[in-house]
Amino acid sequence: MVKVSVILPVYNAEEHLQHCIDSILAQEFEDLELIAVDDGSKDGSPAMLDDYAAKDSRIKVIHKENGGVSSTRNRGLEEAQGEYIQFIDSDDWLPADSIKLLVRAMEDNDCDLVVGDFYRVVGDNVSRKGSITVNRVLTRQEYASWMMESPADYYYGVLWNKLYKRDLIHTFGLRMDPELSFCEDFVFNLEYILRCRSIFPLQVPVYYYVRTEGSLVSQNLNLPRLIQSKTSIYAYYDQFFRTLLDEETYEQERMHIARYLVSAGTDGAVIPLMPGTKKLGSEQISVLYDAADADSRISSSYYMKKAFDHLLSSVALKYNLGLRDVQIFHALRETEADTHHKDLSDYTGISHAMVLLSLQKLSLEGYIRVHYSTEGIQVSFLKHADALSADIDQAVLDLMNLCMKDFTEEEKKMAEDLNRRVYLNLRRSLEEYEQ
Repeated sequence: MVKVSVILPVYNAEEHLQHCIDSILAQEFEDLELIAVDDGSKDGSPAMLDDYAAKDSRIKVIHKENGGVSSTRNRGLEEAQGEYIQFIDSDDWLPADSIKLLVRAMEDNDCDLVVGDFYRVVGDNVSRKGSITVNRVLTRQEYASWMMESPADYYYGVLWNKLYKRDLIHTFGLRMDPELSFCEDFVFNLEYILRCRSIFPLQVPVYYYVRTEGSLVSQNLNLPRLIQSKTSIYAYYDQFFRTLLDEETYEQERMHIARYLVSAGTDGAVIPLMPGTKKLGSEQISVLYDAADADSRISSSYYMKKAFDHLLSSVALKYNLGLRDVQIFHALRETEADTHHKDLSDYTGISHAMVLLSLQKLSLEGYIRVHYSTEGIQVSFLKHADALSADIDQAVLDLMNLCMKDFTEEEKKMAEDLNRRVYLNLRRSLEEYEQ
């Protein structure tokens, strides 16, 4: 069985379709199938899908008469064979580590639903969007309590920032309601959550969302339909809480629940030059590719560092730290606990001042305790650091897997032996230089 089925509804999407599909096929996690369902497109989308399917066996294309986004997604669910289900819209795209992080969060936390942060894209600008600030498994009731605070938030309503279990969907016969022209995804989520044991909020962006006029999702949006849908959807929303909560708790929260009727849909503001808004591309690790051939040893070391920075950046996002902070924390674990901030600066390539700022932040966040003296610093790791250390160890393992992708076991052992010899040669040479 394939691990993840990615369901992609397509309607007249040729302008953005290549970017979307390429982001799926380029995932670090490769045990996936792409179910692309063409909803009677009139442009070049059907031919593009067929061309992709001819080149990659992981892609299955379905052509159907136009029936709307709900019937299109439902057809994808009927065809999906994966253990997990992920949805994506044709206007959008995935970060390279999206599926890997979603699957890992699902399995490491033994939960039934993972909900991730996302990037909201407007033109050349991007900002991160997320609504839950706790980094632990939630019960259905706890998740619903967060949702009650901002019920019309895209974070809760949409499908594309979530990972679902296919067995759970099929066991309870969950599908999109074709009769709903708006919020059909929100209703699906409400029904799914009622069948969940637990939910994990992954505080790492797993999706790039772009609202595009005329897309499959937005083509039915207008004010009369919005008002009508808002009222009808409230019946589902209210019944969700009646089912989830006991009678006493429901009565206590009834007015709070009714806030849904006056809440406005929010998908995150992207305002240029404001805090939290970046130029699209700057949220990722930048890499300078040289013109040398693959035998360049120096370039290889550079690419390894950049790949590791990419992996550590996801760890940093999860813990609301900067990449620099995680690099310093990793350096502290790799070097002696009693050291000097200048040595940390030399080891990481981060300025002295920034090292001190990171040490202060790590201390304030409860990861380390630092004692400063004229000789240097003494660092002790606190219990709060265990989870961060585990994620950094996983990033190291991911880096090794990236470096040895497609290696046989014999080649992996040979590479590890050679790398150890390179390390010892370099260390001996540097020790001789210092004598």
